[in-house]
Amino acid sequence: MSSITQAVVSPIQTIDPMNEHADAIQHIETTCAYCGVGCGIKAQVDTDTQQVRVIGDAQHPANGGRLCSKGTALGETLGLSGRLLHPEVNGKQVGWDEALDTIAEQFNTIRKQHGPDALAFYLSGQLLTEDYYVANKLMKGFIGSANVDTNSRLCMSSSVAGHKRAFGTDTVPGCYDDFEQAQMITLVGSNTAWCHPVLFQRIKKYKLANPNLKVVVIDPRKTQTCEIADLHLPIKMGSDTRLFNGLLDYLAQHKHLNQDYISAHCDGLETALEAARISSGELAFLAENLGLSQKDLSTFFEWFAEIEHNITLYSQGVNQSASGTDKVNSILNCHLATGRIGKPGMGPFSMTGQPNAMGGREVGGLANTLAAHMDFEPDNQDRVKRFWGGEQIATAPGRMAVDMFEAIERGEIKAVWIMATNPVVSLPNADLVKRALEKCELVIVSDCVADTDTLRLANIKLPATGWAEKDGTVTNSERCISRQRALLPKAGEAQHDWWALTQVAQRMGFAEHFAYQTQADIFREHAALSGFENGEAEGERRRDFDISELATLSEQDYNNLSPFYWPRPSRPSQCSAIQEDQGKKRFFSNGNFFTANKKARFVPITPSEPVNDVSLRYPLRMNTGRIRDQWHTMTRTALAPKLNQHISEPFIQMHPDDAVALKLKDQSLVSATSRWGEMNARLTLSADVRRGDVFAPMHWTGVLSKHSRVNSAVNPEVDPVSKQPESKHTPVQVSAFEGKRYGLLMRRVDVEESVQDKHQREQAQSKIWQCADYAVSARGEAHQLIQFASKDDELDSKALLETLLENNAEGLQYLSYEDEHKQNYRGALLDSNGRLMAFAMIANESLSQDQTWLAKQFQEESMSTRARAALLSGFAPAGEDIGKIVCACFSVGEKTLGKAIAGGCRSTAEIGSQLKAGTNCGSCLPEIQEMISAYE
Repeated sequence: MSSITQAVVSPIQTIDPMNEHADAIQHIETTCAYCGVGCGIKAQVDTDTQQVRVIGDAQHPANGGRLCSKGTALGETLGLSGRLLHPEVNGKQVGWDEALDTIAEQFNTIRKQHGPDALAFYLSGQLLTEDYYVANKLMKGFIGSANVDTNSRLCMSSSVAGHKRAFGTDTVPGCYDDFEQAQMITLVGSNTAWCHPVLFQRIKKYKLANPNLKVVVIDPRKTQTCEIADLHLPIKMGSDTRLFNGLLDYLAQHKHLNQDYISAHCDGLETALEAARISSGELAFLAENLGLSQKDLSTFFEWFAEIEHNITLYSQGVNQSASGTDKVNSILNCHLATGRIGKPGMGPFSMTGQPNAMGGREVGGLANTLAAHMDFEPDNQDRVKRFWGGEQIATAPGRMAVDMFEAIERGEIKAVWIMATNPVVSLPNADLVKRALEKCELVIVSDCVADTDTLRLANIKLPATGWAEKDGTVTNSERCISRQRALLPKAGEAQHDWWALTQVAQRMGFAEHFAYQTQADIFREHAALSGFENGEAEGERRRDFDISELATLSEQDYNNLSPFYWPRPSRPSQCSAIQEDQGKKRFFSNGNFFTANKKARFVPITPSEPVNDVSLRYPLRMNTGRIRDQWHTMTRTALAPKLNQHISEPFIQMHPDDAVALKLKDQSLVSATSRWGEMNARLTLSADVRRGDVFAPMHWTGVLSKHSRVNSAVNPEVDPVSKQPESKHTPVQVSAFEGKRYGLLMRRVDVEESVQDKHQREQAQSKIWQCADYAVSARGEAHQLIQFASKDDELDSKALLETLLENNAEGLQYLSYEDEHKQNYRGALLDSNGRLMAFAMIANESLSQDQTWLAKQFQEESMSTRARAALLSGFAPAGEDIGKIVCACFSVGEKTLGKAIAGGCRSTAEIGSQLKAGTNCGSCLPEIQEMISAYE
């Protein structure tokens, strides 16, 4: 096993001779907590102070030392403030034994009275594989239900379904190295620059060194990813299948099909071609249906046809659709038809959104899979049942995410255990999800955070270990399994999720089968199952996922495990379906698919329109997605002040022509309303979205905002095959938010904040939440910011301002400005040393105060007379307004960048040299380049 192990935890005795904690410093290799890129991290941990410094691991194959802004800021998210530290039952703090006994007793009672399908688990791509494995085994192998699904259903289940239809199993055929061996890269439905920035920077670097590389971006929006695009195809929302059907038809008509590969390794081409011909028509007709110019469409088809080393990278814009599986298969069809799969620089590649979505797929974490890439066929049921030794195994797929919570709302599921996710924010039709959990008989939530929208509805709360305390394995988008290692001791009474599941299993009567002592015990069993009856009869593997070589891994070797790619079967001779390339595995270059006849299946695709179309009442199409510096529902990223600088409140992006027609103003507050709900946000006008489309990010929660959960408005339609929700197309109307009072509150937050100061901050926020119809909170470097608006004509602005600034501490100075006629009020509190402690302003129109300058004042030890005057005037002093933050890593603002560009900086390299902006993670470089291009 020496080829896969290395020492990874080593005390460093002489890091810094001036550091009094030098002898307590450790370097620990681990894996990032965020997206599916799976970046390796080197963490410097001070075991005395519990401080962690994070840098990229230059030796990790996934990132080669690169980290994005979120990964770079991980060390800032590890404090104990806001952590869930003790178990609770019905609002009362209890010991673990009482909490676990209660769960086991109620599970057994519900199972006996209503059957196993009255129980459900809703898991997360942020669990480790070992957590996932135990949860899946308990529910499917012993409780006897397949009601175990995961928020990965919202991320990549259409890709899973597409792989299985075409390949016979959920196999990612390529790897990241293909990005740097391609001559053409097509990015479909992915703002890679923001959502997978490390991969984007990798592609960008490769393109700079290889200017002949063609990059095509297919996305209804012009996003930051278009910075490196030779061609942007802003197709109509939801028309991907029509585009790739057209490409398949073009390849056939112009004799670019690889007939040798098709004949040897594929079935069903003719029916797929017939469907493609019917839906495509003439090029001009197709271009009009797609909303593209004929020239651009023709260019894309010609490039794809003529450039052999060609990869297609796709993500949520493809997957999150009511026809997502068809979109995936329309892409796979084109690669199978050209034989461009499984070879260096060729193939389709799904960029996964979550850190361990792939690990969940491996163990059966989705409700329509059984375990170890096995489905519910009778022979698989028998095989897994014998391996696990259970008496009752699930025999059919269970409830999947959206359906699961609808079943809870109907009362069919009586108990649900939710782990490491926040479905009241992340699921579509989110208000129904909230109602479902309010009605549910038993809601258990395991989380490391003390306050989330979902946790507020829990009967039982279990404190889970956070990223820096968890220990196990994760799998990234390219099938690379890496170790995640604990950096810090468990906080409070927090426990690993696998441990809590094991304890409940034992209490339910399954102790013999859940006797795990360490996570290595679980990993070994997981590895053994992957190879169990996996090919003895035929001499080659039946299943793609096989890591049985590691089934006898020692505890020490598990602890020291280096990143590796699956498969790693115990019998290497069974690897006929894969090829080696510099230590990386690729599938299918020589066929050997996991279908009955070992041939891939072309899938005939008939394009379909979105199920819920626009109407007179709901005339706009709302697309949702992510922003650069935030992650999912912000329970972690919002703790890092620098990640809140770039975009600090929810927004809706709209084309200027639509705004004119609707009489809406840029930066005003608006409401987006659908059949399912409503959300409020700041309007941002941009020609980067098509007319008739709007875009809104999905991150804001009910904890951090009021009436701004975008998924309250998102429709719950799902793909009929994958059951993945349609998050990219919801008909909405957007109207002006009829605000009468607008306000802003900023309060100092010291590192060692007193109990009194914290209480006053929370009281002020509570008062705002009570009177506001829109509010959003964000953490700054030394302050908390709340922006709010109210529709109440009778709101007493002056009284509210004084209430918000109320502070009983002695020695505080109160500064104020009043304009009774315009009903504008500003006030500030300074301590005896002249430090700004709080600032608030309320007006009868939307505010334009410079927040970046204000935020800086809370970091000063004393305010100057000039700054005090500026504070009340509403304008930053001349020369001190740096504008909206663009570079989060170094807090470089828009106006500072503008001055540097006007002063002669004409490249991102020159900007970096002068201001450092863009020299760390690089996530801001597309915006900086856009500013440079606009100036020129």
